[in-house]
Amino acid sequence: MNLYRNLSDHELVELLKSADDAAYEEIYKRYWALLFRHACKILHNEDEAKDVVQDLFTALWTKRREINLNSSLSSYLYSAIRYKIFDLIDKHKVRSRYLASLESFIQEGQYSSEDAIREKQLAVLIEKEIAGLPEKMREVFELSRKSNLSHKEIAKKMGISDQTVKKQIYNAIKILRPKFGLFLIILRFFSAN
Repeated sequence: MNLYRNLSDHELVELLKSADDAAYEEIYKRYWALLFRHACKILHNEDEAKDVVQDLFTALWTKRREINLNSSLSSYLYSAIRYKIFDLIDKHKVRSRYLASLESFIQEGQYSSEDAIREKQLAVLIEKEIAGLPEKMREVFELSRKSNLSHKEIAKKMGISDQTVKKQIYNAIKILRPKFGLFLIILRFFSAN
């Protein structure tokens, strides 16, 4: 019998703060489906809703010691998911504006200061997403993309195999591509010129 099922949200949060995996799992079981449905109602996209909820639970674990509940755990989680959804919507707006300005640039050959501002905003979003990658994956990805090191050079520098380097880069791109897709390539093109 799972003893954690009988604990209150407050008790679970206290256990979570002390890195109790079972308390985290119980909170996940209690709230994942509810938060997912709430995110789906707002986003109308199941994949994005899953990503947002997963981001929330990842943040809940990584920032567990900082949790300070002024109300119930459900209120805390619903507020957090709304914040993440609004953040995602803002990112979509920046991407949409950037795509519109890129289309204008392609059609008219004009690149305005507003385009430069949008490019910088997108660069900040991309850097934020890269910073959110797991530590080893982020380090491999940055050595590859920013320092332009070969897989062999990265493997030697980090003391890991070429295959591990390839896998880490593949996984980083797999995480970043759905969020930015073509924008990563475009941004790289503009920053190279």
